[in-house]
Amino acid sequence: MIRVLIVEDEPLIAEAHQAYLARVGGYEVVAVVSTARDAVRQASAAAADETPIDLVLLDIGLPDHSGIELASTLSGMRPTPDIIAITSERDLAVVRAAVAHGVLIYLLKPFTFGAFRDKLERYQRYRDALGGGGDAVSQRDVDAAIAELRAVETRGAAPKGVAPETTDEIARLVRDAAEGLSASEVASTLGVSRVTAWRYLERLADDNIVTRTSDYGRAGRPTVRYRWRR
Repeated sequence: MIRVLIVEDEPLIAEAHQAYLARVGGYEVVAVVSTARDAVRQASAAAADETPIDLVLLDIGLPDHSGIELASTLSGMRPTPDIIAITSERDLAVVRAAVAHGVLIYLLKPFTFGAFRDKLERYQRYRDALGGGGDAVSQRDVDAAIAELRAVETRGAAPKGVAPETTDEIARLVRDAAEGLSASEVASTLGVSRVTAWRYLERLADDNIVTRTSDYGRAGRPTVRYRWRR
């Protein structure tokens, strides 16, 4: 089992991480913390007990310190945990800084379970390619491991007919709408059919990224509105 530390200050998102890890399988959540200080304490205690953290799921925007600073601190520990950043931070300077300070994979919020699973499976293949021993591996093994991390998202990350770009665009629309949006409103904004908008919204709801509520304020059948899960 891969031992995981979740560093996330939003309780609902932390719960989603745990649920997704359980669905992927092969991962054990050792602790869930909301600050950089507690993350360092947990990782240090685990290393001292000779049960080190293998993987950290790290939010960049933490209340006490930058996630970049935390990544740098964690990268200085021995043994060094691997880090996957899971964040809404899209600034390319932040992305570069994260990679420079030890982040292996950068996953943007919001994301579907398929995208999460793809990153975790890619990380597992990276670990397998390098092996668990302390001896040096061949150049071919190193290249294969890095290729797993840098590969273009696999087809399995999204079902047939589902475009990740459209998923992200619809998710941003809902996130920015304080009162939520209906499938018809999303369809009108994006210029797609109502059925297409509904299909994407339902996937986001199934992945616990948005919630469904019924609006009974108008005559006739109630309208389902989708709101960002905060």
